[in-house]
Amino acid sequence: MALTTPVVVPYASYLRVYEPLAAFPEPERSHWARYARRDRLPGAQDELRRSLADLVPVPPVVVPVRESADAFVAEVDGVLCVCPWRTRLRGWQALSRVGDELPAPVLDAAVPPVVRREAAADYDRWRERNPDARPWIRSAAWHVPIRWFVLFADEEREYGKGTGGGVGSGGEESLVLRYRTPMVQARRRVARGLKVLREKLEDNPLVEALVDVGRWLEEFHPRSLVELDYGGLVYTISEEQLAADHSAADTAEGLAALREGDGERASAAYERLTERWRAVRQRGLAS
Repeated sequence: MALTTPVVVPYASYLRVYEPLAAFPEPERSHWARYARRDRLPGAQDELRRSLADLVPVPPVVVPVRESADAFVAEVDGVLCVCPWRTRLRGWQALSRVGDELPAPVLDAAVPPVVRREAAADYDRWRERNPDARPWIRSAAWHVPIRWFVLFADEEREYGKGTGGGVGSGGEESLVLRYRTPMVQARRRVARGLKVLREKLEDNPLVEALVDVGRWLEEFHPRSLVELDYGGLVYTISEEQLAADHSAADTAEGLAALREGDGERASAAYERLTERWRAVRQRGLAS
C-alpha cells in the first residue's frame, strides 16, 4: 500500500469517508459488523507500519497481493460506520501517479520498471472485473490540500491526544488534529465553495480540484461521516504551530471574502494558508 507514492513516507494527511453498514452489500456488510465487535481494532499507526513493512523486500511490494480486510470504524449518532482501508486499490492508484511526482532515476531505483509494468497489468485486469471500485481514503504527502478544508468548519476541529482511526482502534495515544463532519454538510460546503469560485475566479485550478472532490463524495451514502486527519504531519509540525493552525477557518474566511468582493481580505486568508503549507512541504523536499 502507498500513501501518495509507492515510496511510503509517514508524513501524510488523509481524507476519509466512513459509510454506515447499510451502504455495504452482503456478505461485506456482515463481515464489517463482525469486525467492529473485536476487542481491539487496528489504528492509523498499524496501517502505516504494515505499509512500511512492504518496502523491506527487494524489489519492494508496492501493491499488496491481497486486498486488506481491515477498516477504520466510527459511531455516528448511534450508527456504526466503516472506512475500509482498500490498500491494494490505493496502491495501484498511487503507482499510476508516481511518474508525475518523482524524477525518473529516483523512480527506477525505488520501484524498478518491471515491477511497475507488472502492477499496471494487474490493475488493468482487476479494473475490468471491478469497474465501479473507488477508495474510501485519499492521502497527500507533506501537506493538506486546501480543497479539503472547504469541506469543514472550524468548530469541527479536534486537537489533542487520541488514538485516531475510529472507535476502539489502535490503543496507542498520540497527538491528533482532525476535522469530522456529516456528509450532507461536506457536500453543501463543496457546492457553496464552487459557486463562489466560479463566480469570482475564472479558470482557477482550485475549481477543478474541488469538482473532483465533490464527485468523489457523491459516490458515498448520504449519512456517511467525512474526516480530515493530519495523520503523520503532526510529527513534523511543532505543537505550537498545530495549536495555532485553523486552516479550515482561513479557507472559509477566504471564500466569504471573495463572495463579498473583499479581495484584500481574501488574499490575506489565502496567503496565511499558502505560507503555512509551503513551510511544511519544504521540509519534505529537504528530507
